[in-house]
Amino acid sequence: MLIARAPFRISFAGGGTDLPAYFSDYGGMVVSSTISKYFYVMLNPSMDDALEITSADFGMSERQKSGEPFNIQGDLGYLKLILQEFGLKQGVSVFTASEVLPGTGLGSSSTVAVALIKALSTLCGRNVTKSHTADMASGIEIGKLKRPIGLQDQYASSYGGLNVMRFSDEGVEVNPVGLPLELQEKFERSVMLFFTGESRDAATILKEQSQSSAEKKPVVIDSLHGIKQSSEDLLEVFRLGDIRAVGEIIHNSWEMKKRLAEGVSNPAIDEAYDLALKMGADGGKIAGAGGGGYLLLICDPSHQDKVTESLSALNFKRMTFHFDHGGAQVLVNSMPPISGLIFPEISL
Repeated sequence: MLIARAPFRISFAGGGTDLPAYFSDYGGMVVSSTISKYFYVMLNPSMDDALEITSADFGMSERQKSGEPFNIQGDLGYLKLILQEFGLKQGVSVFTASEVLPGTGLGSSSTVAVALIKALSTLCGRNVTKSHTADMASGIEIGKLKRPIGLQDQYASSYGGLNVMRFSDEGVEVNPVGLPLELQEKFERSVMLFFTGESRDAATILKEQSQSSAEKKPVVIDSLHGIKQSSEDLLEVFRLGDIRAVGEIIHNSWEMKKRLAEGVSNPAIDEAYDLALKMGADGGKIAGAGGGGYLLLICDPSHQDKVTESLSALNFKRMTFHFDHGGAQVLVNSMPPISGLIFPEISL
């Protein structure tokens, strides 16, 4: 048996500047943290030469006999594409499960890729670096599948921790924010997540944003400049130890983010967010591209009960968590070697 996991992430500032259409010209910068919610991959030798793939999240299983061509269509197509890249076609049972629903703004698709690549690389006997794992995940999602997404999710999930990431055509630089332990714990206690009850496909929003960036639309470029500056501002208030100011910075960034594309917010989100501010939250935003998923709030613990009660009345469900610092990991590995595996060289 081999069990690997990768953490989901929440982005505090800079989201959208990690898209190539923007950072290729201006450079991008994101501050984010992974959290204690994970995507799991479990590999076991199968009883015969078949390849069996089971997804707890989709509630489905597929079995492919040895020698049958890969069909990468359907809900399990993404998993099968990654397996195909590693030459895994038989003799293994693959089981996957997530603690977070897909399409909820916490980097789910990239976390899937990172976890599976970590597991398969280990099965190949390769101790790949965090950077290499993220590069491979990016190469599959952006290079091969042409998804209109950025680079922050793959690197956040692979590295783990509270990090500042800088993006350019020369590569991705990941560094810990480096908060003192007491301040980091204070910040962690101030962060709240509420599920809006709606999942969404971020591709439409990100495609529009990427196209607008490529066309140099002034309102989008100016907004992205401001969103990137919010990352710099966030690092400064961290240096000063002013957690309440974090909420104001994220609030201002959220106002700019709503100008990037249609559908980033909606009346239900606006109502819940305004209510949270009235109940004592200092600021917040929708995690990820927008349109649904999780509402992230910065709120002093003294106000959190009121905020939770008020948003629960709107059917916004709070999710508790801690910051994760481990990144993608193999938890158990007693798998024997599998013949026919290859270690692919995938990058953007």
